[in-house]
Amino acid sequence: MTYFGFLARFLLVPILLFALLLAIRWRRSRPQPFWSKERAIFVILLHVAIALLYTTPWDNYLVATGVWWYDPALVSGLIIGWVPIEEYTFFFLQPILTSLFLLLLLGGRAGEPGLEGGGTSTRLGATAIAGALWLAAVVILLLGWQPGTYLGLELGWALPPIMLQLIFGADILWRYRRPVLLSLLLPTLYLAAADALAITVGIWTIDPAQSLHLLLLGVLPLEELLFFLLTNTLIVFGVTLSLAPESTQRLRDLRSRVSSVQSRLARKMAV
Repeated sequence: MTYFGFLARFLLVPILLFALLLAIRWRRSRPQPFWSKERAIFVILLHVAIALLYTTPWDNYLVATGVWWYDPALVSGLIIGWVPIEEYTFFFLQPILTSLFLLLLLGGRAGEPGLEGGGTSTRLGATAIAGALWLAAVVILLLGWQPGTYLGLELGWALPPIMLQLIFGADILWRYRRPVLLSLLLPTLYLAAADALAITVGIWTIDPAQSLHLLLLGVLPLEELLFFLLTNTLIVFGVTLSLAPESTQRLRDLRSRVSSVQSRLARKMAV
């Protein structure tokens, strides 16, 4: 099985299935979702663009430093930087796959009620936990502990944008916790299982010296499962926050506060 064959089987096929199911639901759904079809498509494409821009330099660094490598016989041979074109195609397809699955689960439902009072503490607490993990990753990299290289690079790369998502809307994400958690769990397990197969047939290989070499079911490096969890977290959090009506109101409130502060500063400077 080639890398493109892997992408066609395990990403393109479910994407087409989810897109069909979503189109049927949009046609028949009553009530309609709290987001428009046009907005949903725009948000998905935006996350595809962000994934390509944000992941490209990081993944090229991993390949350039030998954290992982691919079998030249199982890729097309078109390389951009250090990474085969198939890898960029994966960056393109994964956000679509996970986003469509999330939209199917969101449907027309609103979030769970009853968290308005604890929003600030929820955001600060979640961000603090993510920040502590990020600091641990930085320490691993600074110490140069080779088995922790892949782990440190993953956490160091993924957690800063996740922290931004949490500080903005951890409480909003909690309101939609059922579709959010399912969209994290199921696509992560699915992609991890597909990844294990790809490793088994030799499409790509993770350097045992630069990973913890903790193999799940004797095949899948722990860092690979973590990779899909982190990337799906970025996608699910981002899409949910982009579509949730609570986010729109929060942005309005933030703009209002910023404008108020700017007005006060302008008055003080005028005096």
